[in-house]
Amino acid sequence: MPDVGEGLTEAEILKWYVQPGDTVTDGQVVCEVETAKAAVELPSPFDGTVHELHHPEGTTVDVGKVIISVNVAEDPGTEGRRPVLVGYGVAASPTARRARRARPGRAAAGPERPLAKPPVRKLAKDLGIDLTTVVPTGEGSIVTREDVRAAAAAAAAETAATAPRTDAVPAPVAAAIASTGEARETRITVKGVRKATAGAMVGSAFTAPHVTEFVTFDITRTMKLVGELRSDKDMAGLRVNPLLLIAKAVLVAVGRNPEVNAAWDEANQEIVLKHYVNLGIAAATPRGLIVPNIKDAHTQSLPELATSLGELVGAAREGRTTPAAMQGGTFTITNVGVLGVDTGTPILNPGESAILAVGAIKLQPWVHKGKVKPRQVTTLALSFDHRLIDGELGSTFLADIAAILEHPKRLITWA
Repeated sequence: MPDVGEGLTEAEILKWYVQPGDTVTDGQVVCEVETAKAAVELPSPFDGTVHELHHPEGTTVDVGKVIISVNVAEDPGTEGRRPVLVGYGVAASPTARRARRARPGRAAAGPERPLAKPPVRKLAKDLGIDLTTVVPTGEGSIVTREDVRAAAAAAAAETAATAPRTDAVPAPVAAAIASTGEARETRITVKGVRKATAGAMVGSAFTAPHVTEFVTFDITRTMKLVGELRSDKDMAGLRVNPLLLIAKAVLVAVGRNPEVNAAWDEANQEIVLKHYVNLGIAAATPRGLIVPNIKDAHTQSLPELATSLGELVGAAREGRTTPAAMQGGTFTITNVGVLGVDTGTPILNPGESAILAVGAIKLQPWVHKGKVKPRQVTTLALSFDHRLIDGELGSTFLADIAAILEHPKRLITWA
């Protein structure tokens, strides 16, 4: 098992795409694994014939353990068994590539492996659907999410007449009812992203002394600016929303208060000031909470930041976030407002000094120019590591963010 990401020690084998006896070629994907950060497809580094799969699907394997053995031609006409670590840099084989041999019981003319993206394969696994039974409708005969869901619905319809009533309960519970006839408890193994997130949050909560401060303010002018930017030709085709301007306000506020962008080095008893901002955006995905970040966000113009945010969110939703995208963050934003939540007390992303929670933006009565008027109002919550940031600095930083969003022209005058 290769180390597919910095600091990762294990990965779960989600799917084998080859079996003993199959011919593999250099670069051919042989399996999909899920680390604590993302799903990754592992390629074969050379040509050969699969000799043995050392671990079945669903097994969590430590980095460095052998997961597959392949017979590799040492010279023309001769093969020798050699265990390999898939994904490591092995010299390319001098042998000519050969066509794959169909496995026993499978039609030689049929495809060896249905075409589908990793998130679709994960969905099929979660729903218990064999991709070889799914009729693809995507371009190029690719299986789509809709194809998998349709297959799952068809399978459910076949057993509906005899299965116990399972409506109005979550899917995992419904599955438990169908298999056991009971719904008093369902146990779900903690692994992958969920396991890593749990460990990181516990470590952060009990290592860094958290302080959380709140500010409620009138964000009406920023919301008006969002509407104007959506029709601006320079922002054509880009995703423009309140989060974009909030992210830009954070970057401007970091520039005015650079000490908040730091890390605590416990081993050396040092404060590490970061002269760059890798801006993390907390994202909920089917695999759990992840925090990919925009590298050097402080150098990006508004259109560039909009592009980066769109790519980050899109990759997270589709399960394409790479381990590298989740490393090296310096500051995080979590947008709980999209779920209708007013605010929260966010836990720091490990290795960072602060995190900003953005609450729901709501029309509320507000005193504006001496009169009570309906205005767009929101609440921000800033949690910070009190070893690095004292109360005055934290308060000033949070107040700066609010001041910018109350009067967004400060995005220009304060930048």
